[in-house]
Amino acid sequence: MSAEDLEQYESELELQLYREYKDVVALFTYAVETERRFYLCNGVDLKVRTEGGDVYYEVSMADAWVWDMYRTARFVKNAKVLTFRDVSIEELAHSDLEVPKSVND
Repeated sequence: MSAEDLEQYESELELQLYREYKDVVALFTYAVETERRFYLCNGVDLKVRTEGGDVYYEVSMADAWVWDMYRTARFVKNAKVLTFRDVSIEELAHSDLEVPKSVND
């Protein structure tokens, strides 16, 4: 497989993932972003932990979808992430995600 073939393959995987994201985003309440992954989920709990003077974050998610083009199963019942880096949690506003209907509909 050439470098060009690999690049095309990865581009196709990313496009498929984006299409899947558009199909499923309306099913979820929260968007969670860590330094390694992006998740959609319906339940999220963030706990700040300290150990030996270090601070880290424990993020627990329920009913989640993982943005990862190399995973065959992106839906997970429960996910837990431990990280020393920033975590972003946003509640999704579903009206912002919907395509506006035309006046004639």
